[in-house]
Amino acid sequence: MSGSSFGNIFRITTWGESHGKALGVVIDGCPAGLALSEEDIQVYMERRRPGQSQFTTARLEGDKAEILSGVFEGRTTGSPISIAVFNKDQRSKDYSEIASYYRPGHADYTFDQKYGFRDYRGGGRSSGRETIGRVAAGAVAAKLLKELGISCQAYTLSIGNIKASSFNEEDILKNPLFMPDMSAADKAAEYLKALMNEGNSAGGIIECRINGLPAGIGDPVFEKLSANLAKAVTSIGAVKGFEIGEGFNASYLTGLEDNDSFINENGQIKKATNHSGGILGGISDGSEIVFRAAVKPTASVSAPQRTVNKDGEEIDISIKGRHDPVIVPRAVVVVECMAAIVTADALLMNMSSKMDRIIDFYGR
Repeated sequence: MSGSSFGNIFRITTWGESHGKALGVVIDGCPAGLALSEEDIQVYMERRRPGQSQFTTARLEGDKAEILSGVFEGRTTGSPISIAVFNKDQRSKDYSEIASYYRPGHADYTFDQKYGFRDYRGGGRSSGRETIGRVAAGAVAAKLLKELGISCQAYTLSIGNIKASSFNEEDILKNPLFMPDMSAADKAAEYLKALMNEGNSAGGIIECRINGLPAGIGDPVFEKLSANLAKAVTSIGAVKGFEIGEGFNASYLTGLEDNDSFINENGQIKKATNHSGGILGGISDGSEIVFRAAVKPTASVSAPQRTVNKDGEEIDISIKGRHDPVIVPRAVVVVECMAAIVTADALLMNMSSKMDRIIDFYGR
């Protein structure tokens, strides 16, 4: 199976299945000398771990990250970093029934058509549990970015049609939905409880902000910073849409409304507005980078649905097992980590963009 690797210099390869022995990631290209511990990674793992609230699957996994290679005496060695998380609470029998039919909204049918075989236990490689490797790698990328004064922060902008109308950074970690608006979080919680009683699920929008990134990062053609962010984020299983800055709203604006005027602020070139979302021509412009990801409702719902079995017979099903009524809260950290991975890779790629940088580094 190809397609499990992402990145150019800071390159990650995720591995493992939802109900296999373990899942994890191999990170290549991380510079030597970065202070790194399992605790640094665990902080991020806790944010995507199941069983944290009534709005996440009841699967009881500790999701303890173990560094297997690439770190010695608390610092990266420059060799590949391998990180593993061992599964503890698989219940494969919960999925034995679905081996004979295709679940609506899942990759069962397409996986079967491509490979002629599928791991029906929780979706195998198509499972949201694959994102464990992404989060572990993102934690390493975030640690690298922190050394440069760069940060990535994601949060839930909306659940269903309930949208945060204010932004309080401290509120994000104070509610199980990771919304920056406590009032909206309370309303969204009630909405989700009603859907859960119906055996239904919800989707939402995740917003992410990257701060501290200087102008000039990214490339103008196929390695656009915006394009790589889009690929990274839409590669997350449940993400169905991506926009940066004004996004789709830009199509309703005029050029004069959408253009960001440049200004001189205390001798520094800046923008008066940020409709571009911090990227122009695929290259960072020094402003805050702002993008959003649309996440579909959880496909596994307990309410009756219509589908077909492998013989093409139409049947009625009711999906069993432990599933999130909404994917958005646990996907917040995944989006943030993919943003960190793209940003770290772009920074390393940019080191060779000017001859004077190479001369400064190697000397004459």
